[in-house]
Amino acid sequence: MSMPLSVEWKLVTDGKEKRIKEQDNTFEIQFSDFRLFPINQLIEIRRHENSDQIGTGKIIEMTWNEKGTHCRYQLHSLFNVN
Repeated sequence: MSMPLSVEWKLVTDGKEKRIKEQDNTFEIQFSDFRLFPINQLIEIRRHENSDQIGTGKIIEMTWNEKGTHCRYQLHSLFNVN
Protein backbone atom coordinates (compact mmCIF):
# COMPACT_ATOMS: atom_id res chain seq x y z
CA MET A 1 0.00 0.00 0.00
CA SER A 2 1.43 3.39 -0.94
CA MET A 3 1.44 6.36 1.41
CA PRO A 4 1.03 9.91 0.16
CA LEU A 5 3.90 12.17 1.18
CA SER A 6 4.21 15.93 0.84
CA VAL A 7 7.42 17.96 0.97
CA GLU A 8 6.89 21.18 2.92
CA TRP A 9 8.88 24.43 3.10
CA LYS A 10 6.55 26.16 5.57
CA LEU A 11 4.96 25.00 8.79
CA VAL A 12 1.22 25.68 9.07
CA THR A 13 0.11 25.14 12.67
CA ASP A 14 -3.67 25.72 12.49
CA GLY A 15 -3.38 26.46 16.23
CA LYS A 16 -2.48 22.83 17.06
CA GLU A 17 1.05 23.48 18.34
CA LYS A 18 1.91 22.74 21.98
CA ARG A 19 4.66 24.55 23.87
CA ILE A 20 7.34 22.40 25.49
CA LYS A 21 7.89 24.08 28.85
CA GLU A 22 11.31 22.59 29.55
CA GLN A 23 12.88 24.15 26.43
CA ASP A 24 12.87 27.82 25.42
CA ASN A 25 10.77 28.71 22.37
CA THR A 26 10.23 25.03 21.50
CA PHE A 27 6.92 23.60 20.30
CA GLU A 28 5.59 20.30 18.99
CA ILE A 29 2.84 19.49 16.55
CA GLN A 30 1.27 16.29 15.21
CA PHE A 31 0.00 16.02 11.63
CA SER A 32 -2.36 13.22 10.59
CA ASP A 33 -0.59 12.78 7.26
CA PHE A 34 3.01 12.21 6.17
CA ARG A 35 5.12 15.31 5.57
CA LEU A 36 8.79 15.89 4.98
CA PHE A 37 10.38 19.09 6.31
CA PRO A 38 13.96 20.34 6.07
CA ILE A 39 15.80 19.80 9.36
CA ASN A 40 17.79 22.64 10.97
CA GLN A 41 16.87 25.14 8.24
CA LEU A 42 14.86 28.32 8.81
CA ILE A 43 11.34 27.95 7.41
CA GLU A 44 8.17 30.05 7.51
CA ILE A 45 5.72 29.57 10.37
CA ARG A 46 2.07 30.34 9.60
CA ARG A 47 -1.11 29.92 11.61
CA HIS A 48 -3.24 29.03 8.55
CA GLU A 49 -2.46 28.09 4.95
CA ASN A 50 -3.55 31.44 3.52
CA SER A 51 -2.51 33.70 6.41
CA ASP A 52 0.57 35.88 6.65
CA GLN A 53 3.83 34.50 7.97
CA ILE A 54 4.00 34.94 11.77
CA GLY A 55 7.67 34.06 12.19
CA THR A 56 10.50 31.72 11.36
CA GLY A 57 11.58 28.50 12.97
CA LYS A 58 13.70 25.37 12.63
CA ILE A 59 12.44 21.80 12.71
CA ILE A 60 14.75 20.13 15.22
CA GLU A 61 13.10 16.70 15.27
CA MET A 62 10.72 14.91 12.94
CA THR A 63 9.34 11.38 13.26
CA TRP A 64 6.83 9.35 11.33
CA ASN A 65 4.56 6.79 12.92
CA GLU A 66 1.21 5.16 12.20
CA LYS A 67 -0.55 8.40 13.24
CA GLY A 68 1.34 10.60 10.77
CA THR A 69 4.14 13.12 11.26
CA HIS A 70 5.32 14.47 14.61
CA CYS A 71 7.50 17.61 14.58
CA ARG A 72 9.37 19.48 17.24
CA TYR A 73 10.43 22.95 16.23
CA GLN A 74 12.15 25.94 17.73
CA LEU A 75 10.75 29.40 17.08
CA HIS A 76 13.59 31.75 16.06
CA SER A 77 11.72 34.96 15.34
CA LEU A 78 8.17 36.16 15.86
CA PHE A 79 6.89 38.99 13.67
CA ASN A 80 4.04 40.03 15.98
CA VAL A 81 2.60 39.11 19.36
CA ASN A 82 -0.80 37.64 20.13
